Amino acid sequence: MQKLFIAAAGAALLLVANVASAQTSPDAIDNSPSAAAMAFDLLIVRPLGLVATVGGVGLFILNFPLSIVQGEPPIEPAKKFIIEPGRFTFSRPLGEME
Repeated sequence: MQKLFIAAAGAALLLVANVASAQTSPDAIDNSPSAAAMAFDLLIVRPLGLVATVGGVGLFILNFPLSIVQGEPPIEPAKKFIIEPGRFTFSRPLGEME
């Protein structure tokens, strides 16, 4: 009976040790941006992205007649000049620069 109790206690200790080590695994690393990165993004990068978007609209307006004269649809210039800077400025999560 005493051997059974020792075996059960040993199994319980192994189970508790396994659960404790699983809770402190390196998979639980927080990859969210820091407060400094979010502040930098909000105060510096987003306004620059807005300037780039407005400038892209201006460049697209200048490029639009050339696209029409060449007979090409203005989809590619619209993507490069308006959509990409707009997504970078307005759709990206705060603090993520990629």
